[in-house]
Amino acid sequence: MKRVADGWGVIEFLVAIALGLLVTLLASGLLVASGSNYRNHSDNMWLGDGGRYALQVMAQSIRQSAYINWDQDVAPPELDPNAPASVAGLDAATITRSSDGISAPLPAVANGSDVLALRFTGSGDGATGDGSSVNCAGFGVAAETRGWNIFYVGADAGGEPELRCKYRSASGWGADAVVRGVDSFQVLYGVDTDTPLDGVPNLYLNATALRALDDPSAADFNQKTYWKRVCSIRLALLLHGDGNSRADTVNTRFDLFDAAYSDAHPDDIGVRVVEEHLPPSQRLRARRQFNMTVALRNRDG
Repeated sequence: MKRVADGWGVIEFLVAIALGLLVTLLASGLLVASGSNYRNHSDNMWLGDGGRYALQVMAQSIRQSAYINWDQDVAPPELDPNAPASVAGLDAATITRSSDGISAPLPAVANGSDVLALRFTGSGDGATGDGSSVNCAGFGVAAETRGWNIFYVGADAGGEPELRCKYRSASGWGADAVVRGVDSFQVLYGVDTDTPLDGVPNLYLNATALRALDDPSAADFNQKTYWKRVCSIRLALLLHGDGNSRADTVNTRFDLFDAAYSDAHPDDIGVRVVEEHLPPSQRLRARRQFNMTVALRNRDG
C-alpha cells in the first residue's frame, strides 16, 4: 500500500515565506504611513493652537499701546506732542534680549522676519503699579513709566526660530518665547495720511517705507513722525512643524499678505516664502499661515 506524504514540500514552503514577507512589507508600509499621518495631524493641531495664541498676544499688545488713561487729574502724558510714538518697527532684522529696545538691530534670523515694538501706559503707583496694566510677561507697569512689548524672531538653543516678546521689568530687559517654528513674521502699518486725521488707513507700508517719510534730524521729529499716524497693523505669521511629516511632495508658495503685494514689493524680504527654496530638511514640514489686521484704539477717548 502506497503511503501519502504529510506536510509541505519545499515549493509550498517557499511560497508561504514569500507571501508572509509580502504581508509584513505591506503592514510595515501602512504602519509607517499611519505614523507619518499621525505626526502631521499632531503638528497641524499644534500649529493651529500656537498661531492663534501668538496673534492673540500681539493683538492685545497693539490695542494696549493706544490706550490712554483719562481717569487722572493731569493731562495724559501720551498726548504730549513731544512724546515718542507708541509704535515702531524694523524690517528684516532681529534684536537681542538684553539690548535697549530696538536700538541695536541685527540681521534677521528667519526669512527677513520683522520687529514690532509697542509702548503702553502703566497704571498705579509703586514699582509694578496696581497690576491692571501688564507687559507680555505678566509684570505690572506703573503709571509713571511706559511699558514695552517688542515682538521679534530669535533662535533657541537648538537653532530653531521662535517668536519672542521682549519686555522691560524692574530688573532690566528680558524676553520670553511665544511660539516656536517660525518661517517668517511680517508686519505692515496702516497709515492715516489725511489732514486732519480721520483714523482710517490710506495705505499700508512696511517699516522701511514708513521711516522714509520722516526726517529724523528735524527738531520737531516726535511731533510730525508718521509713526504717530499708524492706526492699524497687519500681522502675518508662517509656522512649521518639528519634522518632515507630510506625505506629499508639493512645493507650496506662501504669500504672507497676498500675491499682489509680493509681486509689487520684491524687496520686502520674507513676504513670499517658497518651499523649494528652503533647505531639504525643512521642505516637507507641516505649515500654516496666520493673518490678522488689528485697529489701534481711538485716541480721542
